[in-house]
Amino acid sequence: MKVNRTLLPLLPLCQRLLPSRLAGLSLTLLKATALEIAILAGHLVLYPSGITSERRPSPVPAQSPADPPDPDLGTGLGPHGTADTARLPTPDKPPVVLLHGFIDNRSIFVLLRRSLAQHGRQQIESLNYSPLTCDIRAAAELLGRHIEEICERTGRQEVDIVGHSLGGLIARYYVQRLGGDVRVRTLVTLGTPHAGTRVVPLMNAHPIVRQMRPGSGVLEELREPAPHCRTRFVSFWSDLDQLMVPLETACIAHPDLLVQNVRVSGIGHLALPVHPAVAAGIRQALDAEEETARAAAHTGGLTVA
Repeated sequence: MKVNRTLLPLLPLCQRLLPSRLAGLSLTLLKATALEIAILAGHLVLYPSGITSERRPSPVPAQSPADPPDPDLGTGLGPHGTADTARLPTPDKPPVVLLHGFIDNRSIFVLLRRSLAQHGRQQIESLNYSPLTCDIRAAAELLGRHIEEICERTGRQEVDIVGHSLGGLIARYYVQRLGGDVRVRTLVTLGTPHAGTRVVPLMNAHPIVRQMRPGSGVLEELREPAPHCRTRFVSFWSDLDQLMVPLETACIAHPDLLVQNVRVSGIGHLALPVHPAVAAGIRQALDAEEETARAAAHTGGLTVA
Protein backbone atom coordinates (compact mmCIF):
# COMPACT_ATOMS: atom_id res chain seq x y z
CA MET A 1 0.00 0.00 0.00
CA LYS A 2 1.22 3.49 -0.79
CA VAL A 3 0.40 6.72 0.98
CA ASN A 4 0.53 9.39 -1.71
CA ARG A 5 0.10 13.09 -0.92
CA THR A 6 0.61 16.24 -2.96
CA LEU A 7 3.92 18.01 -2.44
CA LEU A 8 3.91 21.05 -0.27
CA PRO A 9 4.85 24.47 -1.67
CA LEU A 10 8.02 24.33 0.44
CA LEU A 11 9.48 21.50 -1.66
CA PRO A 12 11.80 23.61 -3.90
CA LEU A 13 13.14 25.59 -0.94
CA CYS A 14 13.87 22.47 1.12
CA GLN A 15 15.61 20.81 -1.82
CA ARG A 16 17.93 23.82 -2.20
CA LEU A 17 18.72 24.32 1.48
CA LEU A 18 19.06 20.74 2.72
CA PRO A 19 21.09 17.70 1.64
CA SER A 20 18.96 15.29 -0.40
CA ARG A 21 18.59 12.63 2.32
CA LEU A 22 17.85 15.15 5.06
CA ALA A 23 15.57 17.07 2.72
CA GLY A 24 13.57 13.91 2.05
CA LEU A 25 13.17 13.24 5.75
CA SER A 26 12.29 16.85 6.49
CA LEU A 27 9.75 16.98 3.66
CA THR A 28 8.09 13.81 4.92
CA LEU A 29 7.92 15.29 8.40
CA LEU A 30 6.55 18.58 7.05
CA LYS A 31 3.87 16.82 5.05
CA ALA A 32 2.93 14.59 7.97
CA THR A 33 2.72 17.61 10.28
CA ALA A 34 0.58 19.53 7.80
CA LEU A 35 -1.74 16.53 7.51
CA GLU A 36 -1.97 16.24 11.29
CA ILE A 37 -2.92 19.92 11.59
CA ALA A 38 -5.57 19.56 8.88
CA ILE A 39 -7.02 16.46 10.54
CA LEU A 40 -7.00 18.16 13.95
CA ALA A 41 -8.88 21.16 12.54
CA GLY A 42 -11.47 18.93 10.93
CA HIS A 43 -11.79 16.83 14.05
CA LEU A 44 -12.40 19.89 16.21
CA VAL A 45 -15.34 20.73 13.96
CA LEU A 46 -16.76 17.21 14.25
CA TYR A 47 -15.96 16.71 17.93
CA PRO A 48 -19.29 18.10 19.28
CA SER A 49 -21.23 15.62 17.14
CA GLY A 50 -19.54 12.72 18.92
CA ILE A 51 -19.98 13.84 22.52
CA THR A 52 -23.28 12.02 23.01
CA SER A 53 -23.42 8.24 22.85
CA GLU A 54 -24.40 6.63 19.60
CA ARG A 55 -28.04 5.66 19.21
CA ARG A 56 -28.32 1.90 19.29
CA PRO A 57 -30.52 0.17 16.71
CA SER A 58 -33.56 -1.31 18.41
CA PRO A 59 -34.28 -5.01 17.96
CA VAL A 60 -37.60 -5.94 16.38
CA PRO A 61 -40.05 -6.49 19.27
CA ALA A 62 -41.47 -9.94 19.76
CA GLN A 63 -45.21 -10.20 19.09
CA SER A 64 -47.78 -11.22 21.64
CA PRO A 65 -49.42 -14.63 20.93
CA ALA A 66 -52.78 -12.82 20.75
CA ASP A 67 -51.60 -10.49 18.01
CA PRO A 68 -52.03 -11.46 14.36
CA PRO A 69 -48.76 -12.31 12.66
CA ASP A 70 -47.10 -9.43 10.88
CA PRO A 71 -45.65 -10.54 7.52
CA ASP A 72 -42.86 -7.99 7.88
CA LEU A 73 -41.80 -9.27 11.31
CA GLY A 74 -42.35 -13.00 11.01
CA THR A 75 -44.24 -15.13 13.55
CA GLY A 76 -42.04 -14.29 16.54
CA LEU A 77 -41.98 -18.02 17.38
CA GLY A 78 -39.09 -20.39 17.72
CA PRO A 79 -38.73 -23.73 15.92
CA HIS A 80 -41.03 -25.47 18.43
CA GLY A 81 -43.73 -22.81 18.47
CA THR A 82 -42.37 -21.06 21.57
CA ALA A 83 -41.79 -17.33 21.81
CA ASP A 84 -38.36 -16.38 20.53
CA THR A 85 -36.49 -13.16 21.30
CA ALA A 86 -36.36 -11.15 18.07
CA ARG A 87 -32.90 -10.00 17.07
CA LEU A 88 -31.45 -7.90 14.33
CA PRO A 89 -30.67 -9.64 11.03
CA THR A 90 -27.39 -11.51 11.19
CA PRO A 91 -24.91 -10.60 8.43
CA ASP A 92 -22.01 -12.78 7.36
CA LYS A 93 -19.38 -10.65 9.11
CA PRO A 94 -19.25 -9.97 12.86
CA PRO A 95 -20.02 -6.51 14.23
CA VAL A 96 -17.16 -4.01 14.39
CA VAL A 97 -16.72 -1.99 17.58
CA LEU A 98 -14.74 1.27 17.31
CA LEU A 99 -13.06 2.58 20.47
CA HIS A 100 -11.50 6.08 20.56
CA GLY A 101 -8.41 7.37 22.34
CA PHE A 102 -7.60 9.60 25.30
CA ILE A 103 -9.64 12.87 25.57
CA ASP A 104 -11.48 12.02 22.36
CA ASN A 105 -14.82 10.60 21.25
CA ARG A 106 -16.39 8.53 18.51
CA SER A 107 -16.26 11.36 15.96
CA ILE A 108 -12.65 10.39 15.14
CA PHE A 109 -14.04 7.36 13.29
CA VAL A 110 -16.38 9.14 10.85
CA LEU A 111 -14.27 8.29 7.78
CA LEU A 112 -13.24 4.81 8.91
CA ARG A 113 -16.84 3.93 9.69
CA ARG A 114 -17.91 5.04 6.22
CA SER A 115 -15.12 3.00 4.63
CA LEU A 116 -16.08 -0.15 6.54
CA ALA A 117 -19.76 0.29 5.69
CA GLN A 118 -18.99 0.76 1.99
CA HIS A 119 -17.11 -2.54 2.01
CA GLY A 120 -19.79 -4.73 3.50
CA ARG A 121 -19.76 -4.17 7.26
CA GLN A 122 -23.42 -3.82 8.18
CA GLN A 123 -23.03 -3.64 11.97
CA ILE A 124 -20.62 -0.95 13.18
CA GLU A 125 -20.80 0.60 16.64
CA SER A 126 -18.71 3.47 18.01
CA LEU A 127 -18.45 3.46 21.78
CA ASN A 128 -17.72 6.46 23.98
CA TYR A 129 -16.12 6.10 27.37
CA SER A 130 -16.15 8.96 29.85
CA PRO A 131 -13.44 11.65 29.51
CA LEU A 132 -13.20 11.35 33.30
CA THR A 133 -12.05 7.73 33.02
CA CYS A 134 -9.10 7.25 35.36
CA ASP A 135 -8.49 3.50 35.21
CA ILE A 136 -7.89 1.23 32.21
CA ARG A 137 -9.09 -1.79 34.16
CA ALA A 138 -12.46 -0.18 34.94
CA ALA A 139 -12.83 1.00 31.34
CA ALA A 140 -12.11 -2.56 30.14
CA GLU A 141 -14.82 -3.96 32.41
CA LEU A 142 -17.28 -1.44 31.00
CA LEU A 143 -16.23 -2.39 27.48
CA GLY A 144 -16.94 -6.02 28.33
CA ARG A 145 -20.50 -5.15 29.36
CA HIS A 146 -20.98 -3.26 26.09
CA ILE A 147 -19.68 -6.23 24.09
CA GLU A 148 -22.06 -8.61 25.85
CA GLU A 149 -24.97 -6.29 25.09
CA ILE A 150 -23.95 -6.04 21.43
CA CYS A 151 -23.67 -9.83 21.10
CA GLU A 152 -27.07 -10.31 22.73
CA ARG A 153 -28.71 -7.69 20.55
CA THR A 154 -27.19 -8.87 17.27
CA GLY A 155 -27.25 -12.59 17.95
CA ARG A 156 -23.53 -12.89 17.26
CA GLN A 157 -20.99 -14.75 19.37
CA GLU A 158 -18.00 -12.58 18.42
CA VAL A 159 -17.09 -9.03 17.45
CA ASP A 160 -14.10 -7.31 15.92
CA ILE A 161 -12.62 -4.25 17.65
CA VAL A 162 -10.64 -1.32 16.24
CA GLY A 163 -9.06 0.78 18.99
CA HIS A 164 -7.19 4.04 18.50
CA SER A 165 -4.43 4.90 20.99
CA LEU A 166 -5.75 4.39 24.55
CA GLY A 167 -8.80 2.63 23.10
CA GLY A 168 -6.58 -0.16 21.83
CA LEU A 169 -5.02 -0.59 25.28
CA ILE A 170 -8.44 -0.79 26.95
CA ALA A 171 -9.55 -3.40 24.43
CA ARG A 172 -6.35 -5.41 24.86
CA TYR A 173 -6.76 -5.47 28.63
CA TYR A 174 -10.33 -6.74 28.17
CA VAL A 175 -9.15 -9.47 25.80
CA GLN A 176 -6.11 -10.63 27.78
CA ARG A 177 -7.10 -10.09 31.39
CA LEU A 178 -10.91 -10.26 31.52
CA GLY A 179 -11.61 -13.22 29.24
CA GLY A 180 -12.61 -11.06 26.30
CA ASP A 181 -10.89 -13.39 23.83
CA VAL A 182 -14.10 -15.42 23.95
CA ARG A 183 -15.93 -12.49 22.37
CA VAL A 184 -13.27 -10.69 20.31
CA ARG A 185 -12.21 -12.40 17.09
CA THR A 186 -9.78 -9.72 15.88
CA LEU A 187 -8.40 -6.67 17.71
CA VAL A 188 -6.86 -3.94 15.55
CA THR A 189 -4.94 -1.22 17.39
CA LEU A 190 -3.86 2.12 15.91
CA GLY A 191 -0.99 3.95 17.58
CA THR A 192 -1.52 2.20 20.92
CA PRO A 193 1.29 2.41 23.55
CA HIS A 194 1.52 -1.33 24.20
CA ALA A 195 4.89 -1.00 25.93
CA GLY A 196 4.23 2.49 27.35
CA THR A 197 5.06 5.94 26.02
CA ARG A 198 7.31 8.58 27.61
CA VAL A 199 5.80 11.53 25.76
CA VAL A 200 4.88 14.73 27.70
CA PRO A 201 6.10 13.88 31.24
CA LEU A 202 4.04 16.75 32.66
CA MET A 203 0.88 14.76 31.91
CA ASN A 204 1.77 12.28 34.66
CA ALA A 205 -0.67 14.04 36.97
CA HIS A 206 -3.48 12.19 35.21
CA PRO A 207 -3.80 8.61 36.57
CA ILE A 208 -4.66 7.05 33.22
CA VAL A 209 -1.58 8.65 31.65
CA ARG A 210 0.52 7.06 34.40
CA GLN A 211 -0.98 3.70 33.42
CA MET A 212 0.31 4.28 29.87
CA ARG A 213 3.89 4.79 31.07
CA PRO A 214 6.54 2.05 30.73
CA GLY A 215 6.54 -0.26 33.72
CA SER A 216 3.04 0.63 34.96
CA GLY A 217 1.01 -2.01 36.75
CA VAL A 218 -1.41 -2.33 33.83
CA LEU A 219 1.36 -2.85 31.28
CA GLU A 220 3.09 -5.35 33.53
CA GLU A 221 -0.16 -7.34 33.68
CA LEU A 222 -0.27 -7.37 29.88
CA ARG A 223 3.25 -8.81 29.83
CA GLU A 224 2.14 -11.85 31.81
CA PRO A 225 1.64 -15.21 30.03
CA ALA A 226 -1.54 -15.58 27.96
CA PRO A 227 -1.15 -19.09 26.49
CA HIS A 228 -4.81 -19.65 25.66
CA CYS A 229 -5.69 -16.25 24.19
CA ARG A 230 -7.70 -16.84 21.00
CA THR A 231 -7.94 -13.28 19.68
CA ARG A 232 -5.90 -12.21 16.64
CA PHE A 233 -4.03 -8.90 17.08
CA VAL A 234 -3.06 -6.44 14.35
CA SER A 235 -1.13 -3.39 15.52
CA PHE A 236 -0.62 -0.42 13.19
CA TRP A 237 2.27 1.81 14.25
CA SER A 238 3.66 4.90 12.52
CA ASP A 239 7.29 5.94 12.15
CA LEU A 240 6.15 9.57 12.56
CA ASP A 241 3.82 9.12 15.53
CA GLN A 242 4.54 12.10 17.79
CA LEU A 243 2.84 10.51 20.81
CA MET A 244 4.71 7.20 20.82
CA VAL A 245 8.12 7.54 22.51
CA PRO A 246 9.84 5.35 21.49
CA LEU A 247 8.01 4.69 18.22
CA GLU A 248 8.18 0.90 18.55
CA THR A 249 6.14 1.03 21.75
CA ALA A 250 3.07 0.82 19.49
CA CYS A 251 4.10 -2.72 18.46
CA ILE A 252 2.87 -5.76 20.35
CA ALA A 253 5.65 -8.07 21.50
CA HIS A 254 4.21 -11.04 23.37
CA PRO A 255 5.23 -14.69 22.79
CA ASP A 256 1.74 -16.08 23.43
CA LEU A 257 -0.25 -13.79 21.15
CA LEU A 258 -0.95 -14.11 17.42
CA VAL A 259 0.27 -10.67 16.32
CA GLN A 260 0.81 -8.81 13.07
CA ASN A 261 2.62 -5.48 13.50
CA VAL A 262 2.04 -3.15 10.55
CA ARG A 263 4.44 -0.27 10.03
CA VAL A 264 2.93 2.91 8.56
CA SER A 265 5.31 5.45 7.01
CA GLY A 266 4.73 9.13 6.46
CA ILE A 267 1.70 9.92 8.65
CA GLY A 268 1.22 10.82 12.30
CA HIS A 269 -0.92 9.76 15.22
CA LEU A 270 -4.19 11.47 14.29
CA ALA A 271 -4.03 10.24 10.70
CA LEU A 272 -4.08 6.56 11.63
CA PRO A 273 -7.89 6.25 11.99
CA VAL A 274 -8.46 8.66 9.09
CA HIS A 275 -6.11 7.86 6.21
CA PRO A 276 -7.67 5.77 3.39
CA ALA A 277 -4.58 3.57 3.00
CA VAL A 278 -4.73 2.62 6.68
CA ALA A 279 -8.48 2.02 6.35
CA ALA A 280 -7.74 -0.41 3.53
CA GLY A 281 -5.23 -2.19 5.77
CA ILE A 282 -7.78 -2.39 8.57
CA ARG A 283 -10.37 -3.92 6.24
CA GLN A 284 -7.80 -6.44 5.06
CA ALA A 285 -6.93 -7.35 8.65
CA LEU A 286 -10.57 -7.80 9.64
CA ASP A 287 -11.36 -9.91 6.58
CA ALA A 288 -8.29 -12.15 6.84
CA GLU A 289 -8.86 -15.81 7.60
CA GLU A 290 -6.99 -17.33 10.54
CA GLU A 291 -4.48 -19.14 8.29
CA THR A 292 -3.69 -15.90 6.46
CA ALA A 293 -3.30 -14.07 9.77
CA ARG A 294 -0.84 -16.68 11.03
CA ALA A 295 1.23 -16.38 7.86
CA ALA A 296 1.26 -12.58 8.12
CA ALA A 297 2.36 -12.80 11.74
CA HIS A 298 5.45 -14.73 10.68
CA THR A 299 6.34 -12.37 7.83
CA GLY A 300 6.14 -9.25 10.00
CA GLY A 301 3.13 -7.73 8.26
CA LEU A 302 2.78 -4.96 5.69
CA THR A 303 4.52 -1.63 5.24
CA VAL A 304 2.65 1.51 4.22
CA ALA A 305 5.21 3.72 2.51
